[in-house]
Amino acid sequence: MRMPRVPRPRSLAGQLFAMQAVLIAVVVAGYALFTYVSDQRQAEDAAARQAMAVSRSIADAPSVHAAIRTADPSAQLQPYALKVMHDADVDFVTIMNPRGIRWTHPKPEEIGKHFRGNIEPALHHKSFTETYTGTLGPSVRAVTPIEDRGRVIGLVSAGIEVKAISKQVQDQVSALLGVAAGALGLGAIGTYVVNARLRRHTHGMNATQLSRMHDYHQAALHAVREGLLMLDGQYRVALINDGGQELLGVPSEDGVVGKSVAELGLPAPLTGALLASEPRVDEVHLTADRVLVVNTSPVSGGERRGTVATLRDVTELQSLMGELDSERGFTQALRSQAHEAANRLHTVVSLIELGRAEEAVDFATAELELAQALTDQVVAAVSEPVLAALLLGKTAQANERGVELVVSDDSRLDDGLLPPSLPARDLVTILGNLIDNAVDAAQGSIGARVTVTAYAEGTELVMRIADTGTGVDPAHSELVFQRGFSTKPAGPGGRGLGLALVRQAVTRQEGTLTVAEGEEGGAVFEVRLPLDTDLTPPAATGRAAVRGDV
Repeated sequence: MRMPRVPRPRSLAGQLFAMQAVLIAVVVAGYALFTYVSDQRQAEDAAARQAMAVSRSIADAPSVHAAIRTADPSAQLQPYALKVMHDADVDFVTIMNPRGIRWTHPKPEEIGKHFRGNIEPALHHKSFTETYTGTLGPSVRAVTPIEDRGRVIGLVSAGIEVKAISKQVQDQVSALLGVAAGALGLGAIGTYVVNARLRRHTHGMNATQLSRMHDYHQAALHAVREGLLMLDGQYRVALINDGGQELLGVPSEDGVVGKSVAELGLPAPLTGALLASEPRVDEVHLTADRVLVVNTSPVSGGERRGTVATLRDVTELQSLMGELDSERGFTQALRSQAHEAANRLHTVVSLIELGRAEEAVDFATAELELAQALTDQVVAAVSEPVLAALLLGKTAQANERGVELVVSDDSRLDDGLLPPSLPARDLVTILGNLIDNAVDAAQGSIGARVTVTAYAEGTELVMRIADTGTGVDPAHSELVFQRGFSTKPAGPGGRGLGLALVRQAVTRQEGTLTVAEGEEGGAVFEVRLPLDTDLTPPAATGRAAVRGDV
């Protein structure tokens, strides 16, 4: 047995069309009814005025007065009354004596009979109108006294049949109904066109489906952790979810919807990416404390309707990639050292085989002492474990690239100096990226060298990195810290992010970052970070330098 098919709910456009069609029909029908009643009343009033004018004209006519004084008034008055009926366009003219006996009538057989209707007000010298059913049917009539020297000598009644008035009103209403039908047709066509467009925009969904979709839409937007930003055609914020507010650091949705992207206070490169007309794919941008991957796509539909931007937080991923790069550097250094160790071991073995044991011992002891001396010197200058390990690894990496990394004599950082408010990850980001940038700049130069200075000065941690490269153009002293800026050719992973990350970390710690020209012609980057005075011990004075290989 087939189940009865449940009718599909009418779409929102269909419901609106039906409602608008009914509304137009009701308005037109109401207007037609009002016009019919109004025209009927106006036609009756006009007929009453016409009948009154005709009856008074007859009552004042001298020929009528003269005919009444004759022995047979009907003989003169009947032709006169028929002529007035024809000329004045009334249905009847009845002239009678004061007792109501007719002298004239459209039907000759009614002459001499009693008038049907009220004549009492006229006998008291008063003209009046009424609607009465007489020998010709219902009519609007006027009754006027014929007076001679203050005495009523006769009465005259002129009238128009109600059916004639109704026919006139019907003709007017027919024309009105034609106009109303045309208005209804035009309204229906206009409503259909509007609702066809609405149907395209709503994809034929009804109000319940649209409401359900809106609820799902809102729930999905707020459940997604990635940032979602929707802009209209004028680059104003049309929608932003919770993730977007958090990643961009903007106020609640009510505070930003309707604002231009340029008014959100975002970094210039990020604002430029959101305002760009062409799509952006996996672009890395920095905010005050986050690294974001931004994708933008225009909303399709002919004209420019807006832009959809997605934001993905890769701050942790970027930090892990930095640590991974350091680990890769350490691995490469260890691989190189393993290769060198194998060479040295073969040398020791060969010396032993040649019977030169003492020279083999001296050679092996010298290599161990050199490696240990380098480690001791770094730890003596910077005993902070994280920074010491970073410097040892960077020294090995720099040596592999033909650059000498030097920890200056002025460096002194004791273990426990750094407060908990200054995380080791930020220090690795700052110092590691500055050293990498300096090694890139110094590589290939004569006497390639990078000098690192780190010490506590009062309530500040000072880190200074100098290189022997070509230096930084003063015109680019601010541009070098922007994402994407680099004087080197772009590599596979792109360039220009390291210094931007340094600036972000320094800003997050409320420090300062400057670049100047060094004494040896290269660039000098200086970072100053505030220290917690309650946790900062008096700065120790000591001098140590590290030079050489690992």
